[in-house]
Amino acid sequence: MSRDALGDLEHQVLLAALRLEGEAYSVSVVLEIEERTHRSPAQSAVFIALRRLEEKGLLRSSLEKRDEEPGRARRYFQITPAGRERLREMRESLLGLWEGIAAELDGAS
Repeated sequence: MSRDALGDLEHQVLLAALRLEGEAYSVSVVLEIEERTHRSPAQSAVFIALRRLEEKGLLRSSLEKRDEEPGRARRYFQITPAGRERLREMRESLLGLWEGIAAELDGAS
């Protein structure tokens, strides 16, 4: 697997960031993944994935202190055009693999 390949968690984090539309920070991403997948990733693993995706240019971040949020500033992540393109590529690749398989799974016992 190349350095540019995305693992399952990175893929989920990137999709969660896209869904959260500028409101993505480590806790909100964890909650989004939990809600959608019914699995609980570690917050530290999600934060590491967020930073790794930023290093790859698929996310960008900014440290913000929003008036409606008490406490310290949070690092918010937004998907970049390269991140959107990577998701499009991954979707097409996975759909190609899934093609014709649904019937096999639905009929399996």
